[in-house]
Amino acid sequence: MTLHGDAVRVLEQYQDQQDLRQVYLDHLDAHPGGMWKSCAEGHITASALVIDPEHGRVLLTLHKKLRMWLQMGGHCEPSDSTLAGAALREAAEESGISSLRLLQSAPVRLDRHRTPCAWHLDVQYAALAPRGAVAAISDESLDLRWFGYDEVADVADKSVVRLVEATLARL
Repeated sequence: MTLHGDAVRVLEQYQDQQDLRQVYLDHLDAHPGGMWKSCAEGHITASALVIDPEHGRVLLTLHKKLRMWLQMGGHCEPSDSTLAGAALREAAEESGISSLRLLQSAPVRLDRHRTPCAWHLDVQYAALAPRGAVAAISDESLDLRWFGYDEVADVADKSVVRLVEATLARL
């Protein structure tokens, strides 16, 4: 199965946010290249909120280009075979934590937002950090920091707060 096919399958099985889910499915139907950054009309992205439930915290990155505290994530790559795999790859690359695992195989939520390159139709997952995980800043970040669940609203926008809330509801 292609990454495009996996994205359609994942979104068809996702039962929340029905209107937004349909926007994503319509986009993929209209744009065979809708998974890739080169699709100027917008593209599917994959992200993962890295969480440490034992200490009640999440790992956020201060994005170099956007200068915002965000979850780990970004564009899909040709080597990605699944959306979940793309989200996990992005989280590992941007956090420096190679032994992350997904909280669940299904997305936690969807978030559509405008970026300098195009509309991002983000499929958001949650990834569990292993005990004793040590994060390492990547070239894509200005900073990388753990925040308590209750601190996220003070540093991040509402989309990240909603992702944290949706993730905590699944713990």
